[in-house]
Amino acid sequence: MDGTVRTDAVEQAEPGSVIPGAGPANRPGERATVRLRDVGPDDPPRYAPEWLELREGADAVARAGDLLDPLRIRLANLPGRSGVVIHDLGCGTGSMGRWLAPRLDGPQHWILHDRDPYLLHFAAVASPRAAADGSRVTVETRRGDVARLTPDALVGASLVTASALLDVLTREEVEALVTACVGAGCPALLTLSVAGRVELTPADPMDEEIADAFNAHQRRDGLLGPDAVTVTCEAFAAHGATVRVHPSAWRLGADEAALTAEWLRGWVGAAVEERPELKDRADRYLRDRLEACAAGELSVLVHHSDLLALARPTGGTR
Repeated sequence: MDGTVRTDAVEQAEPGSVIPGAGPANRPGERATVRLRDVGPDDPPRYAPEWLELREGADAVARAGDLLDPLRIRLANLPGRSGVVIHDLGCGTGSMGRWLAPRLDGPQHWILHDRDPYLLHFAAVASPRAAADGSRVTVETRRGDVARLTPDALVGASLVTASALLDVLTREEVEALVTACVGAGCPALLTLSVAGRVELTPADPMDEEIADAFNAHQRRDGLLGPDAVTVTCEAFAAHGATVRVHPSAWRLGADEAALTAEWLRGWVGAAVEERPELKDRADRYLRDRLEACAAGELSVLVHHSDLLALARPTGGTR
């Protein structure tokens, strides 16, 4: 199918070649299933690929495996299925597919959504080749911002997935996502949403002050930040879906020093952007924390939550 990246196409691609479906263009006559937010043509991507690569290992360890059994049961009971169609919203470099596809049985077709064509290309090339039982996994990409799903975005979907997405959405955007999932009658596995709590060992008097400022920064411009999981659970429940939430914390120690250092810079930087009066003290705090991190003397618990919503199957799921 034109615009679909299949496993054999990935295997045969030369380094640096463009794989069909991994670019920004829609197929002739195709309606976009997601719309870009109102941003300029030079608006930078939301996440740098280097950051996504750095966090992938910690994400994989943190995700709540306890949610997979109820998900497998739901997928196995879908009527008339010879495989599943999975929409990965805000796919980034494709880490969710690399984690989940080998944990599910049966043929899978992944539809990867992101606004960054470079990330889409990377995700397609690095996608898994096989499911847990050796069944084939194929991939298709669609460019756009997942914050604004159109009504036909999830026609035929078996599952919606996302990582670190809910907290950068507004209440209205979450409601649109929930409505689309419920309308398609498909479950949603939404992982690694920030919970607004961080524990650093050894503790420092500024920890709570930085955390409060960071959480306020996360809520800028109407974004949900650490309120995202609660709002999403309420929205799914209001539509009659069954919702399960499990913790999925990063546990960062000496072996994750590079990730911890980069996380610290971003965490403190966002706090200072929100409250510039913290800058002098925050600079000293960050310097001390980075020194402890480099010496292997710092551990960090960054709390996240994973959410599985099981909407009632409908005629929209085929």
